[in-house]
Amino acid sequence: MLGVIGLDDPQETAYRALVALGAAEVADLAHRLALSESDTERALRRLERHGLASRSSARTGRWVAAPPGAALGALLSRHRRELAQAEAAAELLAGEFRTEAPEPGVLDLVEVVTGANAVAQRLLQLRLGAVDEVCALVTGGDPAPGGSGGGETAPGVSHRTVLERVVLEAPGGLAELTEALGHDEQVRIADRVPAALVLADRSLAMVPLAVGQEPAALVVHESSLLESLQWLFEAVWRDALPLRLGDRGEPAVDTGPGPDAIDLEILSLLLAGMTDVSVAKQLELGLRTVQRRVKGLMELTGVTTRLQLGWHAYERGWVSRVG
Repeated sequence: MLGVIGLDDPQETAYRALVALGAAEVADLAHRLALSESDTERALRRLERHGLASRSSARTGRWVAAPPGAALGALLSRHRRELAQAEAAAELLAGEFRTEAPEPGVLDLVEVVTGANAVAQRLLQLRLGAVDEVCALVTGGDPAPGGSGGGETAPGVSHRTVLERVVLEAPGGLAELTEALGHDEQVRIADRVPAALVLADRSLAMVPLAVGQEPAALVVHESSLLESLQWLFEAVWRDALPLRLGDRGEPAVDTGPGPDAIDLEILSLLLAGMTDVSVAKQLELGLRTVQRRVKGLMELTGVTTRLQLGWHAYERGWVSRVG
Protein backbone atom coordinates (compact mmCIF):
# COMPACT_ATOMS: atom_id res chain seq x y z
CA MET A 1 0.00 0.00 0.00
CA LEU A 2 2.94 2.34 0.62
CA GLY A 3 4.75 1.31 -2.55
CA VAL A 4 3.66 4.57 -4.16
CA ILE A 5 6.07 6.45 -1.87
CA GLY A 6 8.94 4.09 -2.62
CA LEU A 7 8.68 1.40 0.06
CA ASP A 8 8.85 -2.27 -0.83
CA ASP A 9 6.93 -4.92 1.14
CA PRO A 10 9.67 -5.68 3.74
CA GLN A 11 10.18 -1.98 4.43
CA GLU A 12 6.46 -1.32 4.79
CA THR A 13 6.11 -4.33 7.09
CA ALA A 14 9.04 -3.12 9.19
CA TYR A 15 7.55 0.35 9.49
CA ARG A 16 4.14 -0.99 10.48
CA ALA A 17 5.73 -3.17 13.15
CA LEU A 18 7.85 -0.30 14.43
CA VAL A 19 4.78 1.96 14.60
CA ALA A 20 2.94 -0.69 16.61
CA LEU A 21 5.84 -0.95 19.05
CA GLY A 22 6.86 2.71 19.08
CA ALA A 23 10.52 1.68 19.39
CA ALA A 24 12.40 -1.60 19.22
CA GLU A 25 15.80 -3.24 19.18
CA VAL A 26 16.95 -4.65 15.83
CA ALA A 27 17.01 -8.19 17.22
CA ASP A 28 13.47 -7.94 18.62
CA LEU A 29 12.13 -6.44 15.40
CA ALA A 30 13.87 -9.09 13.31
CA HIS A 31 12.26 -11.82 15.41
CA ARG A 32 8.85 -10.18 15.05
CA LEU A 33 9.24 -9.90 11.26
CA ALA A 34 10.82 -13.36 10.83
CA LEU A 35 13.77 -11.72 9.03
CA SER A 36 17.49 -11.85 9.58
CA GLU A 37 18.98 -9.00 11.58
CA SER A 38 20.96 -7.82 8.55
CA ASP A 39 17.78 -7.63 6.40
CA THR A 40 15.96 -5.84 9.21
CA GLU A 41 18.82 -3.38 9.62
CA ARG A 42 18.77 -2.74 5.86
CA ALA A 43 15.03 -2.06 5.93
CA LEU A 44 15.42 0.32 8.88
CA ARG A 45 18.16 2.26 7.13
CA ARG A 46 15.88 2.67 4.13
CA LEU A 47 13.11 3.90 6.42
CA GLU A 48 15.58 6.34 7.94
CA ARG A 49 16.35 7.78 4.49
CA HIS A 50 12.59 8.32 4.01
CA GLY A 51 12.31 10.02 7.38
CA LEU A 52 10.09 7.24 8.76
CA ALA A 53 12.45 5.95 11.45
CA SER A 54 15.44 7.16 13.43
CA ARG A 55 18.12 5.71 15.69
CA SER A 56 17.51 6.16 19.37
CA SER A 57 19.92 8.59 21.02
CA ALA A 58 19.35 6.89 24.38
CA ARG A 59 20.33 3.35 23.44
CA THR A 60 22.58 1.96 20.71
CA GLY A 61 20.82 -0.44 18.32
CA ARG A 62 17.36 0.83 19.18
CA TRP A 63 15.12 2.37 16.50
CA VAL A 64 12.17 4.74 16.93
CA ALA A 65 9.21 5.14 14.54
CA ALA A 66 8.46 8.61 13.18
CA PRO A 67 4.81 9.70 13.71
CA PRO A 68 2.90 8.44 10.62
CA GLY A 69 0.74 11.54 10.26
CA ALA A 70 3.65 13.93 9.88
CA ALA A 71 6.16 11.59 8.22
CA LEU A 72 3.83 10.06 5.63
CA GLY A 73 2.10 13.39 5.05
CA ALA A 74 5.41 14.96 4.07
CA LEU A 75 6.25 12.10 1.72
CA LEU A 76 2.82 12.22 0.08
CA SER A 77 3.08 15.98 -0.41
CA ARG A 78 6.44 15.56 -2.11
CA HIS A 79 5.09 12.84 -4.40
CA ARG A 80 2.06 14.98 -5.28
CA ARG A 81 4.39 17.78 -6.35
CA GLU A 82 6.50 15.37 -8.38
CA LEU A 83 3.37 13.93 -10.00
CA ALA A 84 2.09 17.40 -10.87
CA GLN A 85 5.46 18.24 -12.44
CA ALA A 86 5.40 14.98 -14.41
CA GLU A 87 1.86 15.67 -15.64
CA ALA A 88 2.89 19.17 -16.75
CA ALA A 89 5.89 17.72 -18.60
CA ALA A 90 3.68 15.09 -20.25
CA GLU A 91 1.23 17.77 -21.43
CA LEU A 92 4.11 19.85 -22.79
CA LEU A 93 5.55 16.88 -24.68
CA ALA A 94 2.12 15.96 -26.04
CA GLY A 95 1.67 19.51 -27.30
CA GLU A 96 5.08 19.49 -28.96
CA PHE A 97 4.29 16.14 -30.57
CA ARG A 98 1.00 17.42 -32.00
CA THR A 99 2.51 20.62 -33.43
CA GLU A 100 5.93 19.44 -34.60
CA ALA A 101 5.64 15.74 -35.43
CA PRO A 102 5.56 15.03 -39.18
CA GLU A 103 2.64 13.24 -40.77
CA PRO A 104 2.97 9.59 -39.71
CA GLY A 105 4.06 7.14 -42.34
CA VAL A 106 2.24 3.91 -43.08
CA LEU A 107 4.71 1.90 -40.99
CA ASP A 108 4.13 4.19 -38.00
CA LEU A 109 0.38 3.52 -37.89
CA VAL A 110 0.74 -0.08 -36.71
CA GLU A 111 3.02 -1.34 -33.94
CA VAL A 112 3.93 -4.99 -33.46
CA VAL A 113 4.35 -5.86 -29.78
CA THR A 114 5.84 -9.24 -28.82
CA GLY A 115 6.31 -11.01 -25.50
CA ALA A 116 3.83 -11.56 -22.69
CA ASN A 117 5.17 -8.73 -20.50
CA ALA A 118 5.32 -6.24 -23.37
CA VAL A 119 1.78 -7.08 -24.51
CA ALA A 120 0.40 -6.81 -20.96
CA GLN A 121 2.19 -3.49 -20.38
CA ARG A 122 0.99 -2.02 -23.68
CA LEU A 123 -2.59 -3.10 -22.91
CA LEU A 124 -2.40 -1.49 -19.48
CA GLN A 125 -1.12 1.74 -21.05
CA LEU A 126 -3.97 1.69 -23.54
CA ARG A 127 -6.59 1.22 -20.83
CA LEU A 128 -5.16 3.72 -18.34
CA GLY A 129 -4.67 6.27 -21.12
CA ALA A 130 -8.34 6.20 -22.11
CA VAL A 131 -10.32 9.31 -21.24
CA ASP A 132 -13.86 8.57 -22.47
CA GLU A 133 -14.48 4.92 -23.34
CA VAL A 134 -12.89 1.48 -23.60
CA CYS A 135 -14.56 -1.11 -25.84
CA ALA A 136 -13.59 -4.79 -25.97
CA LEU A 137 -14.44 -7.96 -27.84
CA VAL A 138 -13.67 -11.10 -25.82
CA THR A 139 -13.35 -14.48 -27.51
CA GLY A 140 -13.56 -17.94 -25.99
CA GLY A 141 -9.78 -18.18 -25.76
CA ASP A 142 -9.55 -14.87 -23.90
CA PRO A 143 -11.07 -15.28 -20.39
CA ALA A 144 -10.41 -11.71 -19.27
CA PRO A 145 -11.48 -8.57 -21.17
CA GLY A 146 -8.70 -7.81 -23.57
CA GLY A 147 -6.40 -10.47 -22.17
CA SER A 148 -3.86 -9.90 -19.43
CA GLY A 149 -4.13 -6.52 -17.86
CA GLY A 150 -7.70 -7.10 -16.75
CA GLY A 151 -10.22 -4.30 -16.85
CA GLU A 152 -8.20 -1.60 -15.10
CA THR A 153 -8.89 1.91 -16.40
CA ALA A 154 -8.84 5.49 -15.17
CA PRO A 155 -11.84 6.69 -13.10
CA GLY A 156 -14.81 8.00 -15.08
CA VAL A 157 -14.12 5.96 -18.21
CA SER A 158 -17.15 4.09 -19.59
CA HIS A 159 -16.92 0.48 -20.78
CA ARG A 160 -18.65 -1.68 -23.36
CA THR A 161 -17.73 -5.35 -23.72
CA VAL A 162 -19.03 -8.14 -25.94
CA LEU A 163 -18.39 -11.71 -24.77
CA GLU A 164 -18.44 -14.85 -26.85
CA ARG A 165 -21.04 -17.22 -25.39
CA VAL A 166 -18.47 -19.96 -24.74
CA VAL A 167 -16.82 -17.65 -22.16
CA LEU A 168 -19.86 -18.04 -19.91
CA GLU A 169 -19.96 -21.80 -20.33
CA ALA A 170 -16.50 -22.29 -18.80
CA PRO A 171 -16.47 -23.40 -15.13
CA GLY A 172 -16.61 -20.31 -12.95
CA GLY A 173 -16.77 -18.12 -16.04
CA LEU A 174 -19.52 -15.85 -14.78
CA ALA A 175 -17.89 -15.28 -11.37
CA GLU A 176 -14.55 -14.42 -12.98
CA LEU A 177 -16.19 -12.04 -15.42
CA THR A 178 -18.19 -10.33 -12.69
CA GLU A 179 -14.95 -9.63 -10.81
CA ALA A 180 -12.97 -8.63 -13.90
CA LEU A 181 -15.56 -6.46 -15.60
CA GLY A 182 -17.16 -4.77 -12.62
CA HIS A 183 -20.84 -4.08 -12.07
CA ASP A 184 -21.05 -0.76 -13.95
CA GLU A 185 -19.80 -2.08 -17.27
CA GLN A 186 -22.19 -2.59 -20.17
CA VAL A 187 -21.87 -6.21 -21.25
CA ARG A 188 -23.42 -8.10 -24.15
CA ILE A 189 -23.09 -11.66 -25.33
CA ALA A 190 -22.80 -13.06 -28.86
CA ASP A 191 -22.81 -16.59 -30.22
CA ARG A 192 -19.51 -15.84 -31.92
CA VAL A 193 -17.01 -13.00 -31.60
CA PRO A 194 -14.80 -12.77 -34.71
CA ALA A 195 -11.64 -11.58 -32.95
CA ALA A 196 -10.33 -10.31 -29.63
CA LEU A 197 -10.05 -6.53 -29.64
CA VAL A 198 -9.64 -3.55 -27.31
CA LEU A 199 -10.41 0.02 -28.42
CA ALA A 200 -9.61 3.19 -26.48
CA ASP A 201 -11.34 6.49 -27.25
CA ARG A 202 -11.67 5.62 -30.96
CA SER A 203 -8.01 6.61 -31.27
CA LEU A 204 -6.09 3.42 -30.48
CA ALA A 205 -6.76 -0.31 -30.79
CA MET A 206 -5.04 -3.53 -29.77
CA VAL A 207 -5.53 -6.83 -31.56
CA PRO A 208 -3.90 -10.04 -30.21
CA LEU A 209 -2.00 -12.13 -32.74
CA ALA A 210 -1.52 -15.90 -32.83
CA VAL A 211 2.15 -16.15 -33.83
CA GLY A 212 3.95 -19.27 -32.65
CA GLN A 213 4.33 -19.75 -28.91
CA GLU A 214 5.13 -16.14 -28.01
CA PRO A 215 2.22 -13.74 -27.28
CA ALA A 216 2.02 -10.84 -29.71
CA ALA A 217 -0.36 -8.04 -30.62
CA LEU A 218 -0.91 -5.24 -33.10
CA VAL A 219 -1.39 -1.71 -31.79
CA VAL A 220 -3.29 0.32 -34.40
CA HIS A 221 -3.22 4.13 -34.44
CA GLU A 222 -5.72 6.50 -36.07
CA SER A 223 -6.18 5.35 -39.64
CA SER A 224 -8.73 3.74 -41.95
CA LEU A 225 -7.76 0.40 -40.37
CA LEU A 226 -8.72 1.74 -36.93
CA GLU A 227 -12.04 2.95 -38.35
CA SER A 228 -12.67 -0.57 -39.69
CA LEU A 229 -11.97 -2.08 -36.26
CA GLN A 230 -14.33 0.42 -34.67
CA TRP A 231 -16.99 -0.50 -37.23
CA LEU A 232 -16.42 -4.20 -36.46
CA PHE A 233 -16.96 -3.62 -32.74
CA GLU A 234 -20.14 -1.60 -33.30
CA ALA A 235 -21.54 -4.26 -35.65
CA VAL A 236 -20.91 -7.04 -33.12
CA TRP A 237 -22.24 -4.87 -30.28
CA ARG A 238 -25.43 -4.06 -32.19
CA ASP A 239 -26.28 -7.73 -32.78
CA ALA A 240 -25.31 -8.99 -29.31
CA LEU A 241 -27.70 -9.54 -26.40
CA PRO A 242 -27.42 -7.57 -23.13
CA LEU A 243 -26.09 -9.48 -20.14
CA ARG A 244 -26.56 -8.56 -16.49
CA LEU A 245 -23.65 -9.39 -14.20
CA GLY A 246 -24.79 -9.34 -10.59
CA ASP A 247 -22.82 -9.19 -7.36
CA ARG A 248 -21.95 -12.81 -6.59
CA GLY A 249 -20.17 -11.79 -3.41
CA GLU A 250 -23.27 -10.73 -1.46
CA PRO A 251 -26.57 -12.51 -0.80
CA ALA A 252 -29.59 -11.32 -2.73
CA VAL A 253 -31.89 -8.95 -0.89
CA ASP A 254 -35.62 -9.62 -0.83
CA THR A 255 -37.12 -6.60 -2.58
CA GLY A 256 -40.77 -7.54 -2.14
CA PRO A 257 -43.04 -8.22 -5.10
CA GLY A 258 -40.44 -7.62 -7.78
CA PRO A 259 -37.52 -9.87 -8.80
CA ASP A 260 -34.43 -9.95 -6.59
CA ALA A 261 -30.81 -9.81 -7.76
CA ILE A 262 -30.57 -13.55 -8.46
CA ASP A 263 -33.88 -13.50 -10.39
CA LEU A 264 -32.46 -10.77 -12.62
CA GLU A 265 -29.26 -12.71 -13.23
CA ILE A 266 -31.26 -15.82 -14.14
CA LEU A 267 -33.42 -13.81 -16.54
CA SER A 268 -30.42 -12.18 -18.18
CA LEU A 269 -28.60 -15.47 -18.72
CA LEU A 270 -31.71 -17.21 -20.05
CA LEU A 271 -32.40 -14.36 -22.47
CA ALA A 272 -28.76 -14.61 -23.58
CA GLY A 273 -29.52 -18.16 -24.71
CA MET A 274 -28.19 -20.27 -21.85
CA THR A 275 -30.04 -23.40 -20.72
CA ASP A 276 -31.46 -23.94 -17.24
CA VAL A 277 -28.63 -26.38 -16.51
CA SER A 278 -25.93 -23.89 -17.60
CA VAL A 279 -27.52 -21.09 -15.60
CA ALA A 280 -27.65 -23.28 -12.50
CA LYS A 281 -23.97 -24.18 -12.84
CA GLN A 282 -22.82 -20.62 -13.40
CA LEU A 283 -24.82 -19.19 -10.49
CA GLU A 284 -24.04 -22.20 -8.29
CA LEU A 285 -27.74 -22.89 -7.78
CA GLY A 286 -29.72 -26.08 -7.94
CA LEU A 287 -31.55 -26.79 -11.19
CA ARG A 288 -34.85 -26.92 -9.33
CA THR A 289 -34.09 -23.56 -7.73
CA VAL A 290 -33.61 -21.97 -11.15
CA GLN A 291 -36.80 -23.53 -12.49
CA ARG A 292 -38.74 -22.55 -9.36
CA ARG A 293 -37.58 -18.94 -9.65
CA VAL A 294 -38.51 -18.82 -13.34
CA LYS A 295 -41.95 -20.21 -12.52
CA GLY A 296 -42.33 -17.59 -9.80
CA LEU A 297 -41.48 -14.82 -12.26
CA MET A 298 -44.03 -16.19 -14.73
CA GLU A 299 -46.67 -16.16 -12.01
CA LEU A 300 -45.64 -12.63 -11.00
CA THR A 301 -46.07 -11.33 -14.57
CA GLY A 302 -49.13 -13.44 -15.30
CA VAL A 303 -47.69 -15.18 -18.36
CA THR A 304 -47.73 -18.80 -19.45
CA THR A 305 -44.59 -19.07 -21.62
CA ARG A 306 -40.97 -18.07 -21.25
CA LEU A 307 -41.20 -16.07 -24.47
CA GLN A 308 -43.90 -13.93 -22.86
CA LEU A 309 -41.76 -13.65 -19.72
CA GLY A 310 -38.87 -12.28 -21.76
CA TRP A 311 -41.14 -9.66 -23.34
CA HIS A 312 -42.46 -8.59 -19.94
CA ALA A 313 -38.90 -8.46 -18.53
CA TYR A 314 -37.94 -5.97 -21.26
CA GLU A 315 -41.12 -3.94 -20.86
CA ARG A 316 -40.70 -3.66 -17.10
CA GLY A 317 -37.04 -2.70 -17.38
CA TRP A 318 -35.79 -5.80 -15.55
CA VAL A 319 -33.31 -6.40 -18.37
CA SER A 320 -31.94 -4.07 -21.02
CA ARG A 321 -33.05 -3.92 -24.61
CA VAL A 322 -30.49 -4.00 -27.37
CA GLY A 323 -30.14 -0.42 -28.53
